[in-house]
Amino acid sequence: MEELTTLYRPVGPKELKLIEESGFKRFPKRLAQQPIFYPVMNEEYAIQIARDWNVPASGSGFVTKFSLPAVFLKRYEVQNVGGIVHDELWVPAEELEDFNDQIVGFIEVTRSFYPDKTD
Repeated sequence: MEELTTLYRPVGPKELKLIEESGFKRFPKRLAQQPIFYPVMNEEYAIQIARDWNVPASGSGFVTKFSLPAVFLKRYEVQNVGGIVHDELWVPAEELEDFNDQIVGFIEVTRSFYPDKTD
C-alpha cells in the first residue's frame, strides 16, 4: 500500500463552492494573479488562515483536508513562511491539474469559521 501524506487547504466560500462543484475531488484553477497553489502541512496553520484571514476577507473560512501519494509530493520542497507551524508546499499553477489528479479520495471540510462563531 502506498504511503499517503495528508495536506490542508484553507479556503473561502467561493473556492469551497468550486470544490463542491467538482464532487470534492479537485481544487479550482488559479486566477491570473495567483501563480502558486499552496496547500499547508498541518491543520493548525490552516485554521489560522481560515479563521484569521478568510473570515474577515470573505465572511467565512473553511479548512479542507486531503491526501496525496507521498512519493508524488517529493517534487515540492516544504516552504516555511513564518513560525514553526507555517509550512506549506508551493505548487506552480500550471501543475495544479496534475496535482488534482493525484488526490486520493475526497477533499473533506474539517472546520468552518464565521464571524464570532466556529464549529
